[in-house]
Amino acid sequence: MYSKKVAKVKDVCIGGDNPVRVQTMWDSSLQGADVDGIVSRIARLSMMGCDIIRFSYVSSDDFIPFREICARSVMPVVADIHFDYKMALEALEAGAAKIRINPGNIGARWKTREVVEAALDHGSAIRIGLNSGSLPRNDGNLEKDDLMVATALDYLDDLESWGFTNTVVSLKASDVGLTMSAARKFSAASGYPVHLGVTEAGSPVVSSVRSTWALGNLLSNHIGDTIRVSITGDLEDEVVSANEILRTLGLKKGGVRLVSCPRCGRHTFDSRRMVSILEDDLRMIDKDITVAIMGCQVNGPGEAKDADFALTGIGRKAFLYKKGKLFKEVDMENAGKELLDAINE
Repeated sequence: MYSKKVAKVKDVCIGGDNPVRVQTMWDSSLQGADVDGIVSRIARLSMMGCDIIRFSYVSSDDFIPFREICARSVMPVVADIHFDYKMALEALEAGAAKIRINPGNIGARWKTREVVEAALDHGSAIRIGLNSGSLPRNDGNLEKDDLMVATALDYLDDLESWGFTNTVVSLKASDVGLTMSAARKFSAASGYPVHLGVTEAGSPVVSSVRSTWALGNLLSNHIGDTIRVSITGDLEDEVVSANEILRTLGLKKGGVRLVSCPRCGRHTFDSRRMVSILEDDLRMIDKDITVAIMGCQVNGPGEAKDADFALTGIGRKAFLYKKGKLFKEVDMENAGKELLDAINE
């Protein structure tokens, strides 16, 4: 079941009856970073369907750029903290809407308590993030998924004893089966919101397959309140993959559903090139529509009938369809622009 509790990350609520939220993580250092460029890219990610973004906060040199990003970002900003609790305190002071910590690598229990008290003071959330590779010693000879769940529940008990409940929990592994088992067992034992992801999942294609299997199965069984598809690649790919999982499961509407053929020996219209040209623009369109880009006369007209907009070609001619009917013949060089103009109108 989806979590009964709700965590609030600035103005984004996670858990309960709220939509499943999409997250990504900034992929480079903040030291010497172009803050204007970061803020602009965050706005673009938001338009693509990202709800929350996380940054590694590794030293006091991050304070000034991180503070400016928090102040200017259109979505809540999370600080990812490891080892040094003082970095968590600084990030909260800078405006972090949420802190991601693993109390096990923060050190002494009193250090975690200081972070929790600071989060209370700032009205920020906390994600308890446990990866299978960073767990306490297994004195009870528990299976790894059981150890992950037991550790998370112990940490939650600590936070609750200090009066803190604005919490999200993630139990991640690079092993898909372990990720799924830990999430199922935790959800059965706790009502806290769960963040889902397969950590270190690999390149875009590999990660999308692994993440779709794990997250799709869990979400279809009402487990999970926020997700990240971890990709060795672009942030935009993470956001697109996560949103496509949610749309495929019927958990999210809006955004273009792109239907395109893989191309074969019959193609006379280069659908592969056209998709590469148009995909970024289509990702930015928040309309619940289907767009088909097809390469030949075999499937092109048929797919066009079922799409809101379609583009196909024969020889040197390109044809634009609207609501299943031929709208007009267009010049091949301007075909992409004609499609986008028709959608925007």
